Amino acid sequence: MPGRRTRGAARAGKYAALLGYLLFLAFPLLWLLSTALKSPRELGSLHPAWIPRDPTLANVRQAFEEQPLAHAALNSLLVALGTAVVAVLIATPMAYVMARHRTRLARAATGWVVVSQAFPFVLVIIPLFLVLKNLRLIDSLFGLTLVYVVWALPFALWMLVGHVRAVPVELEEAAAVDGAGRLRTLVSVTAPLLGPGIAATALFAFVTAWNEFFFALVLLKSPGRQTLPVVLTHFIGAEGVADLGPLAAAAFLATLPSVALFGLLQRRITGGLLAGAVKS
Repeated sequence: MPGRRTRGAARAGKYAALLGYLLFLAFPLLWLLSTALKSPRELGSLHPAWIPRDPTLANVRQAFEEQPLAHAALNSLLVALGTAVVAVLIATPMAYVMARHRTRLARAATGWVVVSQAFPFVLVIIPLFLVLKNLRLIDSLFGLTLVYVVWALPFALWMLVGHVRAVPVELEEAAAVDGAGRLRTLVSVTAPLLGPGIAATALFAFVTAWNEFFFALVLLKSPGRQTLPVVLTHFIGAEGVADLGPLAAAAFLATLPSVALFGLLQRRITGGLLAGAVKS
């Protein structure tokens, strides 16, 4: 009996800790939603309430009237989708080579992948700006997409290498016995088993490009080409005073695509990688 009570208390403690962690993660989103639905009078109250007393969509309408949010969201969507697709297409075969051919060059490449993630944005922005200027890709969504692909590729490689190594070599050897070459083995045998890894990598690349601000601020000059994170800063005045209601409404809407994409890919990410692929 005491042991059963102890296990029950431990399980309740785990669920309580998990609930607290989920509330901690959801706090920014709930705060944005609450602020977006409040009237200007409530926003200026000295005693703000969590739940709006008189919910209104005026902040949403004002946000779309003041700034070109729809056009900026389209720009961000094009750049983020392009980054996710290109990063996955490049990283998958590279990760396969690095995982299956464990040479000194492959180990050095893996180490460089890890080290490159430590480079700060400020360190690379000047040479990157000069390179894109020579290529005439400044103020271009295509140029920005290339930058995001290069920036997301190291982490995408690091993620996919582990997933490729989890695929049993016996499956590829069986395909080779049947006459399949390396490319066909990668496309027909290995790639389908990398579904969770590819989904997680695509989600990472998409969210990184969707939320990125610094490169977009420096490389995009025309108002018609600015992405959503840059346009969100327009709700802050020259003296640093934020138009809090429309800003919260626009920021809340900006988080929805990432949440929706995660919901679509959730099963692929959390699903078993090789359930039933081979007999033990």
